[in-house]
Amino acid sequence: MRTALALLGAAIVITPAAAAPVTMQLHLTGAAEVPGPGDPDGKGTASVTIDGAKPEVCYTLAVSGIDTATMAHIHKGAKGVAGPPVVTLDAPAEGTSKGCAKAEADVVAAILAKPADYYVNVHNASHPKGALRGQLR
Repeated sequence: MRTALALLGAAIVITPAAAAPVTMQLHLTGAAEVPGPGDPDGKGTASVTIDGAKPEVCYTLAVSGIDTATMAHIHKGAKGVAGPPVVTLDAPAEGTSKGCAKAEADVVAAILAKPADYYVNVHNASHPKGALRGQLR
């Protein structure tokens, strides 16, 4: 019985606590878009929340000063580098969008491990490669 209790106690001690969700706030600008130019008149904000225990990324986007947004993504790419999309977000076509997008567990883990290697961008017809961009941190 003592051995069973000791083992149970050891399991409780060595079981890691779940990490708290991480929320990142960022500014979106046309000047940050790579390859540029993005929309020089546009601006926006993004809030990105990631919980390592869930295969999703939750977000809120708000943009202004750009033509109607047609797409939004989280891309892999360090500051100044363009990269492929890894998470698709709802475009803020009316100026805002909010939701939780499905993401592969390895993508969630990679973003949490090194958020500065990822960015949010918003596309539109005038700027199909990206009107606004903001780097995660």
